[in-house]
Amino acid sequence: MGEGVLGILWLIILSIGILITIVYIRKYTNMERLGMIEKGLNPGDLSISNKTGQALWPLRFSLLLIGAGLGLFAGYLLDALDMEEIAYFSMLFIFGGIGLGISYIIEEKRDRDKALPNGKLPVGKTRGISGL
Repeated sequence: MGEGVLGILWLIILSIGILITIVYIRKYTNMERLGMIEKGLNPGDLSISNKTGQALWPLRFSLLLIGAGLGLFAGYLLDALDMEEIAYFSMLFIFGGIGLGISYIIEEKRDRDKALPNGKLPVGKTRGISGL
């Protein structure tokens, strides 16, 4: 097969995959809402706008892209030192993960500060598993 045929085939397969994913997400969301109605719960509690993490998606995305950019730069530096091209991919994933980790830390700090106005924990409460 030629490259043009393979390109069109990939486009068709990708489109069908995205469509099937959307259909199944909608199907299971409806099933979950029906189950909540049968149990007497309010299905409005599942609304995306009620989730606290939705307001911080720009932070996640921007830190992911910053990490990816730093990863590509580090991969370029390693490639200039006669490393193989795998340096690009490894540094991209490492620094992208670091960016998402920083985003998680910032979100946790924001949630903790939002829960307690002065940012201090109540007496007798500890942070994390180790109690630090």
